[in-house]
Amino acid sequence: MSIISAADVSKLRKSTGAGMMDCKKALEESGGDFEKAVDIIRKKGQLVANKRADREATEGVVLAKVNNNKGVIICLNCETDFVAKNADFINLAESIINLALNKYPGSVEELKSLPLDSKPIAQILVEQIGIIGEKIDIGYYDKIDAPAVAPYIHMDKKLATLVGFNKTVNEQVGKDVAMQVAAMAPIAVDKNDVPQEVIEKEKEIGREQARLEGKPEAMLDKIAEGKLVKFFKESTLLNQEFTKDNKKTIAQYLKESDAELKVTGFRRFSLKQ
Repeated sequence: MSIISAADVSKLRKSTGAGMMDCKKALEESGGDFEKAVDIIRKKGQLVANKRADREATEGVVLAKVNNNKGVIICLNCETDFVAKNADFINLAESIINLALNKYPGSVEELKSLPLDSKPIAQILVEQIGIIGEKIDIGYYDKIDAPAVAPYIHMDKKLATLVGFNKTVNEQVGKDVAMQVAAMAPIAVDKNDVPQEVIEKEKEIGREQARLEGKPEAMLDKIAEGKLVKFFKESTLLNQEFTKDNKKTIAQYLKESDAELKVTGFRRFSLKQ
């Protein structure tokens, strides 16, 4: 039987991040062969991953980051808030978003295939499942590109946003609009960007509400149109009241900053949808 030294165990732990006892057992099982021990640790991680596949990973961290005219937003999920607040878990999320911003993949699948420290992210996630014992996955990824992009991450790292602008934007203005998206969760930039099916649904809801209130049938369409105006005011970014000054809309706030400044799009993700 091979003698397993503390240095061997420490080396395997540093390479895989697995616990000391897990590393010792893997080295004993492999007869002291380091590469085989790494495979054993990986296989253990895969086994845990399979067992965890049906678990709900509803906690985690949401991050957003920009570089000039590009921005990315990700959510790295786990099962418990305890893990979500762990420094190593947060550092992993930071490493993933940095890679995403650098490589700018088109989907979650492409992101997970990118190498991070010489291993595909998907493999690293599996290994972390084995180490931590919780389901871990990238639950959300999106990106935006525009002449200028402003990010916002809520202080608890459960919510983040990105907002694209048509030109360079004052840092405070960009932050204010990104925070507006975070706080008010608009469904579109302006009323013209709202899908027609959503508009028709809101009009039908308005008609039914008026009908239930006993309004005359001939008045239902007019009442529904009025409710639709309210819906646009509450649900589209440019028409929302500015959270810092409800006497003006976001459109008015932007115009005060720069008459030519426009929002080209936004992304928002929250763990508490």
